[in-house]
Amino acid sequence: MDSRIFFNDNTQTLDIDELNSLRSWIIFAAKTEGYFVGELGFIFCDDKCLHNINVNFLNHDTYTDVITFDYGNNTSIEGEIYISLDRVRENATKFNVKVSHEIRRIIIHGVLHLLGYEDKNPKDKNLMTSKEDYYLSLQSDSE
Repeated sequence: MDSRIFFNDNTQTLDIDELNSLRSWIIFAAKTEGYFVGELGFIFCDDKCLHNINVNFLNHDTYTDVITFDYGNNTSIEGEIYISLDRVRENATKFNVKVSHEIRRIIIHGVLHLLGYEDKNPKDKNLMTSKEDYYLSLQSDSE
C-alpha cells in the first residue's frame, strides 16, 4: 500500500519542505503501532477556521488546536487532520518550546487519534502524552 501524506498550509506561513520531511516519521509511527498510512491530509489554518469546523461538525463552541476526521479501517489510517497555527503558536509560548516542536506534537497527536488513542480521561491522556513524547524523541528540532 502506498502512503499519500499531504500538507496544505492555508495560512501560507509554514516551511512546507520541512513538513514534507516528516512523512517517514509519520509512517514509522503508524507502522510501529501496527498500521499502514493510506491517504492522510494535514490542513493548517487559523483559529477562526478550526472554530467553525468545531461548531459545524462537532457541535463544540470552543477553540482547539487539532481536529481529526478518521476515514481509516482496521489496518490503515486515513483521514484529515486540521491544525490551528494560532493555537500552536500560543501553546509553544505557554510551554516554552519551539513552534516547530509544537507543530510536530500536534501532528503526532492527530496521528495517534487515528491510531485509536483517546484523551478524554486522565488515564487515556497520560498514555497519549507518553506516546507523543516517545515519537517526538525520535525527531530533532530544527527551527
